[in-house]
Amino acid sequence: MVSILPDEGAIKVKLLFFGPLAENIGHKMIELSLLDGTTVKELVERFNLTSMLSKGLLIAVNGEIGADLDLLLGDSYEIAFLPPVSGG
Repeated sequence: MVSILPDEGAIKVKLLFFGPLAENIGHKMIELSLLDGTTVKELVERFNLTSMLSKGLLIAVNGEIGADLDLLLGDSYEIAFLPPVSGG
């Protein structure tokens, strides 16, 4: 687990990465401080995941899959990045 301590006035969120995303990022969970008013879209951009949205990347916020990219994140939110599943 990686933890980045929050600055004054920031919100703290927990990011969960699954499957190949966890391997690419190097962590399954990251606690991160963000500026109040940060959106899901800004978080996606920060981790260079924008191109994966069109390939089936799902995002869950506080257990709700299919989060609106314009959703404002709040303190103690949990954001999960769920890559598309492949197989046969």
